[in-house]
Amino acid sequence: MSVKPTILILGKLPPPLIGPAIATQIILNSKLKEAFQLVHLDTRMNKEVATMGRWSFSKMIRSVVIYFEFISLVRKHQPQIILVPISQTTMGFLKDALFIWLGKWMGKKVLIQLRGSNFKNWLNGTSSFVTSLVKITLKKCVGVIVLGHNLKHLFADYFNEEQIFVVPNGANYNLETKKEEELTILYLANFLPAKSFDDILKAIIFLKEKGIANFKLKAAGAWDNEHFKTTCLALIEEHQLVNVELLPPQSGREKMQLFADADIFVFCPKMPEGHPWVIVEAMANSLPIIATDQGAIIESVMDGENGFIVSPEQPDTIAEKLELLLKDEALRKQMAAKSKEYYQANFTEEKMVQNLGGVFRKVLD
Repeated sequence: MSVKPTILILGKLPPPLIGPAIATQIILNSKLKEAFQLVHLDTRMNKEVATMGRWSFSKMIRSVVIYFEFISLVRKHQPQIILVPISQTTMGFLKDALFIWLGKWMGKKVLIQLRGSNFKNWLNGTSSFVTSLVKITLKKCVGVIVLGHNLKHLFADYFNEEQIFVVPNGANYNLETKKEEELTILYLANFLPAKSFDDILKAIIFLKEKGIANFKLKAAGAWDNEHFKTTCLALIEEHQLVNVELLPPQSGREKMQLFADADIFVFCPKMPEGHPWVIVEAMANSLPIIATDQGAIIESVMDGENGFIVSPEQPDTIAEKLELLLKDEALRKQMAAKSKEYYQANFTEEKMVQNLGGVFRKVLD
């Protein structure tokens, strides 16, 4: 019996429920285990959204410990490939670069993965020293994985076409049965300024002013910005948005029930994204989607087919598209069917495993 190649995968695990952590969890539990020996190093620093980006002495100690754990795992398992997710901030990339340099120094193939789309924006705004360090560091890698074809350009200056791989997010879900009859719009993401939940609320206000209120908006997520929280709650109170229901972060069956009860999904971030898991989940649940053109979203939401792509920070346009979907049941059903079709063809766990396994095999060859 042939020995399975060993892949050392670096990455966070939940909690908190953020995209990269969810992705790592799915990969480790997927059928990739049948073809590869998967070894994992948990690089998590935070267990709550509220503590992300905050310095602490314990985090500094944890950082040092992780590097020793990394060296120990490489020596023990002798992986053929080390998969390193890279950051899009200077401090974050410096931390990731040490894994890359150590892996290369220990004679291993280092493959990197970007779970976002802000890499070039960050790099253009940093110093020449950091830019040079990034260039030297990326030369140590055998390739890079991005979440969509329209993100390959981010690394065109560092890798040739054959070294830039595309692996969109994908997962299988245990879907729930719809329980609510009332028309429901769903927003499911952390309440961050970058996610533009305030624009969703402003869109609801526009609809109310037009006399359209025969629906409910359910919004679930975690707050990490008190000023933004105050702003959003003030909008709800000032305009008496009684059809808005705010919920804490949801997971498992509770989250799937929210999707099952929804009729429309809305997610309109104004900052760069990767390939948001909530988009995949909405498609799996047969929902028409209103979203912005960030990251690889437009490779999932086809404007006019399974939803609408709107410009960032334009709540009036969001309201216009919501009104169209709220009033036209046939259009909702048509777009819902397209979402499910696209999901089954491109974004299941089997498809992601197939894509990622293909990348590993190419790198091994």
